[in-house]
Amino acid sequence: QLDLVEFGGSLVQPGGSLRLSCAASGATFKHYAIAWFRQAPGKEREAVACISDNGAVTNYADSVIGRFAVSRDNAVNMAFLQMTRLKVEDTALYYCVEDGDFCRSIATAWAFGSWGQGTQVTVSG
Repeated sequence: QLDLVEFGGSLVQPGGSLRLSCAASGATFKHYAIAWFRQAPGKEREAVACISDNGAVTNYADSVIGRFAVSRDNAVNMAFLQMTRLKVEDTALYYCVEDGDFCRSIATAWAFGSWGQGTQVTVSG
């Protein structure tokens, strides 16, 4: 089973940038697609980005296209979410998970395995 831990969340001003990291252990990371989800207070959890096992395929929610970029480094068992031009509405708890749908579509991404604690991103100025 793949164990994932997110970190890097912080308080940032609107228009700012932040890079989230996801550290993997417990299984062969390069075999798994990864998805980033977020959950804002009072809202449902939503997938915002995913990346295939070899990094060749990425997909994004419409709300983050052009602002967020997902990447991974299989040599060090890490995935990343680079967030730029942050908006107040990006405020949420962010999670990385194994994508049970192999990053075929952001609309069908789902978490295979348990959710971690997440990392808080707060955009406020």
